[in-house]
Amino acid sequence: MKKILLSVLILALGTFLILNLLIGKNEFQNNLPELKEKYAKKEKTAADHTKFTQLQKDFTRPQDVTAACITCHNERHTEVMKTSHWNWERTEYITGKGIKRVGKKNILNNFCIGIAGNETSCNKCHIGYGWDDPNFDFTDPTNVDCLACHDNSNEYMKQNGGAGMPDPSVDLAFVAQRVGKPQRTNCGTCHFLGGGGNNVKHGDLETELFSTTRDIDVHMGVDGSDLNCVDCHTAENHQMKGKVFSLSSMNKDRSECETCHSNLPHENSVLNEHTQKVACQTCHIPLYAKVNPTKMTWDWSTAGKLKDGQPITEFDSLGKESYTSLKGNFTWGKNVEPEYIWFNGTASHYLLGDTMNPDETLQLNQLYGSYEDPAAKIIPVKIHRAKQIYDKEYMYLIQPKTVSNFEGDGGFWREFDWNRASEEGMKRLNLPYSGSYDFVKTEMTWPLNHMVSTKEQSLSCDDCHTRENGRLASLTDFYLPGRDYSPAVDMFGAGVIFFTALGIVTHAIARFMKWKKKKEGGKEDDVKKEEQGNEK
Repeated sequence: MKKILLSVLILALGTFLILNLLIGKNEFQNNLPELKEKYAKKEKTAADHTKFTQLQKDFTRPQDVTAACITCHNERHTEVMKTSHWNWERTEYITGKGIKRVGKKNILNNFCIGIAGNETSCNKCHIGYGWDDPNFDFTDPTNVDCLACHDNSNEYMKQNGGAGMPDPSVDLAFVAQRVGKPQRTNCGTCHFLGGGGNNVKHGDLETELFSTTRDIDVHMGVDGSDLNCVDCHTAENHQMKGKVFSLSSMNKDRSECETCHSNLPHENSVLNEHTQKVACQTCHIPLYAKVNPTKMTWDWSTAGKLKDGQPITEFDSLGKESYTSLKGNFTWGKNVEPEYIWFNGTASHYLLGDTMNPDETLQLNQLYGSYEDPAAKIIPVKIHRAKQIYDKEYMYLIQPKTVSNFEGDGGFWREFDWNRASEEGMKRLNLPYSGSYDFVKTEMTWPLNHMVSTKEQSLSCDDCHTRENGRLASLTDFYLPGRDYSPAVDMFGAGVIFFTALGIVTHAIARFMKWKKKKEGGKEDDVKKEEQGNEK
């Protein structure tokens, strides 16, 4: 009897699992029709700024444009001046380091390294006018650049090497009269071109997204949802929601897929179960750098080679720079498969002056998380690997002065002298330089959130649940069905199946033999009864 019950239980459990896999559905939150209707309605600026008398003048200084904006949009400048876009830093708690002001002012990256001493070039993307040295006045509201975010004419641009000042060719009055809600061009001008060129840093943010198709990004495709950046990265008092984890450490003010799509976006319940430990991006961003290549490695140690006293440039098969005298060697990637990590939304950061071990690869921004962490999910990332300069005596990274504003200022891109560039760069930071340098391997992790594919192009089960070369092969701290196995467990399972089957077969044979014996016994009884009847 026990064997029969066990057989029935195993059969029922197997049937349930198979049915759940084949037709597993639940009451999912299908809000796509509402979302499509909502974002199909494009907002237009109600006010006609061409009719405002404050803007009908020849502006000789961009600060005068801001002053004119403030006459109507009073106190908006005070909101802007509290944001991370203005201050290029925010207050964060970093594990082991406490509460810190964290941002471009004191965090180094492994692309162009840092802004200190290089403000005239780097601060082209600051939403202010004239931040070219430590004396920039962050309290002056007229230094706020309203046009950088609100220009809708597509005529506004910042001057190269101008520390955030507009290009002299810009007609300030024309642009000021054509402002409105921020568009992709406003955001992308800096965020698509950061790190020294198109798609250099992020890998999933590039100029193709100014006007793209849904097969490149299902949200931003003009033949799809045609979303603007601010549709997801909404703002409260000018502070944008969503932040780059290369410059933040706390799990707050994030822009998440679930905000629009909920925690139950799939009709299939098995897929919805994945959302507990797998981020939406993991399946829906199978590739990045779909159109233009992104920089994967950067070796600063080879920079400075000259030919006949002049800097040189070499190119790879993709037509991208593989070597420049100014910056060293690069490698690029196109249609790149992400790497995958656990991430709970918190991170640590290398800050200026932190000591390190040059014999180990330095993690410039370590993203925290593990399988055991209830808040962590698997996310796709781009990991940029580099070699950059450090001080051999003080054992910390050097912020070299790379940009040269005039001959003799120590800028590496003119003098190609690491000692001079290091001396001037560290002087700008009020940190000592020993005069002895070398290069150390560093890594920087960039979460991928854009270039979201259509569901047809997203990952399938076999991409992860496979024995060989699966997407999640590097994450070994949990059991993944289809990938992982244990000989002992497999043997035990095979044994259970074998002996269960043997028990069923044995039981069936026994029942058959019993039935046969009973049947034969019945025949003997019939014969006896017939003989007894004949005798009578």
